[in-house]
Amino acid sequence: MSLSLILPMLVGYLLGAIPTGLLLTRMAGRGDIRNVGSGNIGATNVLRTGSKALAAMTLAGDLLKGTLAVIIAPDLALLTAAWLGGGQVQVANPIALQDTIRTAMLAGAYGAFLGHLYPVWIGFVGGKGVATFIGILLGLYWPGALIFCAAWLLTAFIFRVSSLAALVASAGLPIALIALGRPELAIPLIPLVFLLFWKHRANIGRLMSGEEPKIGTRSK
Repeated sequence: MSLSLILPMLVGYLLGAIPTGLLLTRMAGRGDIRNVGSGNIGATNVLRTGSKALAAMTLAGDLLKGTLAVIIAPDLALLTAAWLGGGQVQVANPIALQDTIRTAMLAGAYGAFLGHLYPVWIGFVGGKGVATFIGILLGLYWPGALIFCAAWLLTAFIFRVSSLAALVASAGLPIALIALGRPELAIPLIPLVFLLFWKHRANIGRLMSGEEPKIGTRSK
């Protein structure tokens, strides 16, 4: 990996590692969200506290940190390259510049996603990545985010199961991006889809046994 990608990935990780749901529920006096429902710090589990407002704020926070990590990544990469090059950055042609920017954005995306899944601040036990994944898509290619959200909403409306909606939407996204002529984004995002599935492995087990809770189920 180029040295210029280390900073955007590191900053992306630190942004992604902010435990939005945990911070918000504590500030709201709801205690430790890790002791509620599935123990996850994401918006779906925050909703199980009975507060739609907290869940919405958690969703927004987790989404925005992914978007921010992607947006600032090119500047961070160029800053690092300039520092390593003694203040000068040379790009051969516009196509090379576009590839450099996309690579930097993907480095920020990877950092943010890993930070959300494995945050250093709370023992590397984080969320499942759905909202942050959407935020990453907004930064990389907003039509991809719309496709993901449409697939999520349709599946959730039919089955009323958040985890199933996330799995269906994430599995279909690379296919949709390739169909839209964006394989340069689809292929690098496949490892993130696998990670998302890995973090949902317990949900997959409950789905197979018919024990996965419905959206809005409140836990005491």
